[in-house]
Amino acid sequence: MSASPQTLRHRPLVLALSSLMLASLPAFAQESAPTSLQEVKVTGSRIPRASVEGPSPVTVISREQIDAQGYRNAFDALSALTENTGNVQGEDYGNTFTPAANTINLRGLGPNRTLVLVNGRRQSDYPLAYEGSVNVVNLANIPSALIERIEVLAGGASAVYGSDAIAGVVNIILKERYDGVDINVRAGGTEQGGGDNQRVQVVGGGAGERWEGVFGFELGIRKAIHARQRDFMDSLDDDPRGTVPQATAIAYRRNAATGRNIDPGSEGCDAASGIYGGSVFRATNPRLGSYCGSNEAAASYWTVQTEKRNLDGYGLLTFHLDERTDLFADLAVGSATIYNNTRAPTWTSARNYFYNQNSGELESWYRRFAPEEVGGLPRNANRFLEKSWSFNVGVRGQLGDSDWDYEAVYSRSRYENRTRRPVLLAGINEYLLGPTLGVRDGVEVYAPDPARLYQPLTPDEYGQLSGYQESRNAAWLQTFSASVNGRLFELPGGDAALAAVVEAGSQGYRNRPDPRLGTGEFWNTTAGVGAGGERDRYAVGAELQLPLLPRLTTTLAGRYDQYRAAGEHIGKATWSFGVEFRPLDTLLIRGTAATSFRAPDMNYVFATETRGYNPGMTDYWRCRTAGQPYDDCDFNGLSIDFSNRANPQLEPETAKSYGFGVVWSPLASLDFSADYYDIRIENEVTNLDSSRILRDEADCRLGRTLGGEVRDIGSPLCQDALARVIRNPSTAAVQPDQVTRVLINPINAASESVRGIDLKGNWRFDAGRAGRFTTRLAYTVLLEHEYRQFADDEVRDIRNSLDDWQWRSKVNGSVTWSRGDWTATVYGNRYGSLPKSDGSGRIGPYMTYNASVFRTFGDNLSLGVIVNNLRNSRPPADRNGGGWPFYPVGNYDPYGRQFWVEMDYRFN
Repeated sequence: MSASPQTLRHRPLVLALSSLMLASLPAFAQESAPTSLQEVKVTGSRIPRASVEGPSPVTVISREQIDAQGYRNAFDALSALTENTGNVQGEDYGNTFTPAANTINLRGLGPNRTLVLVNGRRQSDYPLAYEGSVNVVNLANIPSALIERIEVLAGGASAVYGSDAIAGVVNIILKERYDGVDINVRAGGTEQGGGDNQRVQVVGGGAGERWEGVFGFELGIRKAIHARQRDFMDSLDDDPRGTVPQATAIAYRRNAATGRNIDPGSEGCDAASGIYGGSVFRATNPRLGSYCGSNEAAASYWTVQTEKRNLDGYGLLTFHLDERTDLFADLAVGSATIYNNTRAPTWTSARNYFYNQNSGELESWYRRFAPEEVGGLPRNANRFLEKSWSFNVGVRGQLGDSDWDYEAVYSRSRYENRTRRPVLLAGINEYLLGPTLGVRDGVEVYAPDPARLYQPLTPDEYGQLSGYQESRNAAWLQTFSASVNGRLFELPGGDAALAAVVEAGSQGYRNRPDPRLGTGEFWNTTAGVGAGGERDRYAVGAELQLPLLPRLTTTLAGRYDQYRAAGEHIGKATWSFGVEFRPLDTLLIRGTAATSFRAPDMNYVFATETRGYNPGMTDYWRCRTAGQPYDDCDFNGLSIDFSNRANPQLEPETAKSYGFGVVWSPLASLDFSADYYDIRIENEVTNLDSSRILRDEADCRLGRTLGGEVRDIGSPLCQDALARVIRNPSTAAVQPDQVTRVLINPINAASESVRGIDLKGNWRFDAGRAGRFTTRLAYTVLLEHEYRQFADDEVRDIRNSLDDWQWRSKVNGSVTWSRGDWTATVYGNRYGSLPKSDGSGRIGPYMTYNASVFRTFGDNLSLGVIVNNLRNSRPPADRNGGGWPFYPVGNYDPYGRQFWVEMDYRFN
């Protein structure tokens, strides 16, 4: 059955966009545009419109672009957007709360301030909080096989969509119609090893007299990429400064009172020389003394890309009840198993130090276990089992004989996660120290054999001393929404239009830690603290489009949202105003002003206490007072505990956003756009990063930053930082001044603002027998990014800061050539500079290039080759310190050159 006009009005299609590369094209620039355009919905408005460009710029990424430009999935495509200027905790970040999840950071305002929709509807949050604090949607959970296109509105849109739409809206639109069956097979890997992957996608569909449907599934298998497989990070000897590295400690004995190591002697380290690939040797730290170390240990376990197996499916069925009414239902299900490795399993003696009866001293012992002892890397891997589903059922059509359209839909989604992590069992203490001989002055007494510390374990022995702990987590969401849209009355520029929506729903989450934690079964664990809660949401909104003159249109929108949770009611009204002025057929001048908000994150409201530790931390105050550089400091690479408590009294974050832009299309084949954006957030929830707290504490204690900026110890920021860092007394007999815990909790206090410019251009031309070319260029420059944590603090200049790793500019562009059966694309991405780790300057820009070539054989078969990172460029090195892995983690991937071959066959 062919699509009817009233059916199309409910589909958020974008007309004639397949020729554009990541940018929408003005309707007046279509080369073969019909005289009367079909009205469609575009992200950012609920009113169907006859032009793609509106008061706010919308970027469109097609399924074809995802393949041609070398993107592996929706996350890759969205990460490459020039508007995505912030860094995130990615797969190479290490021991994070969400290593199996992928997200983006539009405008550098945080991944929780971008609303992610699928087919215009909200999805369940990832059940674990990003950075242990905020809730995000996992973009890795959306299979590319089913994507029709992705629309991105980078700006405030709460007046249309509600909470979260502060930095922007990502709307992933899945296929709604398909005729036939398509099978796509892709396989590839990396030039330097690791990351071998295979993917099979099947998409099909059909239609009958009164029905139409589409289905699809994707099966993917991907191997991990390990740091030891990259020659620029497989050893501490790769330090770009060319200095002699300080070996990673494998084993040491330390006098707890003096802080000096007890020399293991050559015989001690010789016993361990066979592990870590034979790289263990007797190393010396000028300040701490001798120990057993290795330059290869840091990279021995670390994965920079997770191993993953996924199976996803989707189905949509539409039944045409009559000429004016459709019933529809869709179901998406997904299952994934992800593995990652980070640091080696390590052990530190009971309660950190003990009384050694043999030496008569307080001692601290340390051991780092090698892959040869564990029994291979898989045995130490973290495993994440994830299942998700979403279901929508509804009705849509026209009200009576009017031209008013309506839609009523019930949506429900759920995301489950089971996380398994390796742990040492309680018996490890007795194995390495022997039985406890009692207590002396509150300190446990042992008489250990030092040879046991340096002697490698066999895999069987390690198996007896280790196990796994498992947590179970879930998040869910349900929503009922009803909406109408139609014409009101005639104005000089056309018919006024109105859209209205009412919504009601609820969302919740649950985190259940392993009940065995803190029972004495595992070594060095405390009882896990579960968390969870549920809240209700209600909303009503309206949008009015007024074509005041033939060349002037204004749009007004308003919405009220209310959240009810933990005995609290939070309500927020938002509005937006947009204007479109077309003084010429080839020129559009547009502007917007809007308010937005974000309801407090579920984890902020319900998490009783989040406890954990941050590995690889630096005690900046002790390093600076000792006169030691951060990367070569006795107090670097520490594991520091933190505690984070919820705050049910949090208020919504509020924002104002402004935009102004022009779109010019002097030729049907040429268009340019320039848009200015300004987003200002107030009442922002601040939950300080532990490393930032420690850095602020050092600055405040010493009166100035490392870069020389003055800090007033009496300022609110300094008083807050000092109160959050818990240290041993300076007079303590053992480990004086050591940080024992960092206290963090969320409060409404901060303000943040960003300003910048987006520039885009597209040129399509026919070179005759040489073929047809499509070129695209996009550029985003950040003019200002400021942040103030407390009202009385000075404004912090994030854009020019030398301790904040966000890009100030991004550029990407592509050239696509097509001739006959051949199509080829070259795509480039330029990332702006980043600060050096020591704050002495900036690391230069970084560029990568992708390419693809496809050929069709008849109407059914297509073959292609895709290469990412053509030049095999490695991430830019930080030559001023920062330590292993010697590049800005979270900003770049270290995969190197990747390649795929792809076959697509369609059965009609």
